[in-house]
Amino acid sequence: MFKKLFLLFGIGRKLSKSGTINSIFELYNPPILIKVFFFILGFNLKNKTNLKNETSGQKLCSSLQEMGTTFIKLGQFLATRPDIIGEKLAKDLEKLQDKLPPFSKNEAYSILKKEFPEKIFQKIHEFSEPVAAASIAQVHFAKIKSNGANKEVAIKILRPSIKKVFNEELDALMLLAYFVENIAKKTRRLKLIEVVYLLKEITNIEMDLRFEAAAANELHENTKDDIGFSVPKIYWNFTTQNVLTLDKIEGISIRETKKLVEKNINVEKLSKNLIQHFLRQAVRDGFFHADMHQGNIFIDKNGDIAPVDFGIMGRLDKLNRRYLAEILYGFINRDYKKVAEVHFLAGLVSKKFSVAEFAQSLRSIGEPIFGQSIKDISGSKLLKQLFENTEKFNMQTQPQLLLLQKTMVVVEGVARKLHPNTNIWEVSKPVLKEWLEKTKDPINIMGEKIENASELLKRLPELPKIMDKANEALTIITEGKLPSNSSSYYSLKEEEIKMKLFRNKLISAFLVLVILILLVFK
Repeated sequence: MFKKLFLLFGIGRKLSKSGTINSIFELYNPPILIKVFFFILGFNLKNKTNLKNETSGQKLCSSLQEMGTTFIKLGQFLATRPDIIGEKLAKDLEKLQDKLPPFSKNEAYSILKKEFPEKIFQKIHEFSEPVAAASIAQVHFAKIKSNGANKEVAIKILRPSIKKVFNEELDALMLLAYFVENIAKKTRRLKLIEVVYLLKEITNIEMDLRFEAAAANELHENTKDDIGFSVPKIYWNFTTQNVLTLDKIEGISIRETKKLVEKNINVEKLSKNLIQHFLRQAVRDGFFHADMHQGNIFIDKNGDIAPVDFGIMGRLDKLNRRYLAEILYGFINRDYKKVAEVHFLAGLVSKKFSVAEFAQSLRSIGEPIFGQSIKDISGSKLLKQLFENTEKFNMQTQPQLLLLQKTMVVVEGVARKLHPNTNIWEVSKPVLKEWLEKTKDPINIMGEKIENASELLKRLPELPKIMDKANEALTIITEGKLPSNSSSYYSLKEEEIKMKLFRNKLISAFLVLVILILLVFK
């Protein structure tokens, strides 16, 4: 615990030099006790010169970026929690970049040597300088010998000691959150301790590159027959907890529209394909790439969409897939009664309400949207408004759909940057219709039941463990909270007890010090 205190002083100096504390105080005027508390920790409250045309949120964004990995990740995580920090600040923090100076090629090469047996290591050659460096890892190009052939690959390597530094700084921040919550009782509603702990849990999963490799592999298997979508292959013999090796993508970033046009790539078709492939992943497979921003999508030499970075993925169970497809397809056809019936069949609306009453509410959401210009109609905004309607009708929150809605916002944005007049509904309709018709086919229904039973029998011994882990991870990522019966929840409670005991020891030590001073100077 005393080590955490020393770390807090170091963090204090970082905050002071970067101007972060000033930006926070501009956004939130804390109680005098908090200011005194920061001063005791060694925070310098002198103003740092910032660009006058920057908002407080933009200043905070710049300051966090200066402070490195832990604070960049903290800012990125808070950007997903407008319920805690407010919509405006969350919007500013969404722009937070995680580009940092790379570590050396020699150091990266040394890591590879430690990670792999000599037999595997000798198969890696033409190892390049870093081509991309983020807060947690960086990427190099290389060639490997696999199944007797040379393969061009991208090798992602975790930063040296990143886990140790990250966890130590977050433990110190958790202690700081504990002090703040105890000094200013009003801050308890923000659940600062839980926010820091959640960030720690999520990023520790992200820092095990085997999880990302597994996600990429599953997406590759699901989409290998999809024309126009190409997920890089994972090379498991060259992948460990700290190293991920996958096919190198020779392509153009989807953000470079001019280059795509110069290569005679049809950007209008590309825009449609992007939306349709995303919907297929969601409703057909129940497993989708949940971080499809412009930096994570390339167009390869064949004109196919090639995603990268599989650290954040979303899952939908069969009930939620049908729910999603039915409501979107119902809205496309403006069949509000059908959409209402689906909600009641899924048990999502309290039975004290009528189908007609709920259908009328849905119409009030749908009709204004369809009164807009085609290019302004957004599926993600529709879902957002639908979720906002949940309180009125006592609807159950569907955490998986919250992550889906966030991803839809990003995918629609990328598609419309490629082609502003893309008709989201016209593009979505055939995908949704095909899947709904297919799932209603009696032969498919019977085949699905046989397949499910077979898979269940094969995995029965490990099923409880799988379900517990899956539910815990899903809740952490999509709901932004810890399940009350999970191992993570109990670990958090243990941390809180430790901090409480440490606080009591500090108070006792302070009292003993005061008594000694009184005795000496009596």
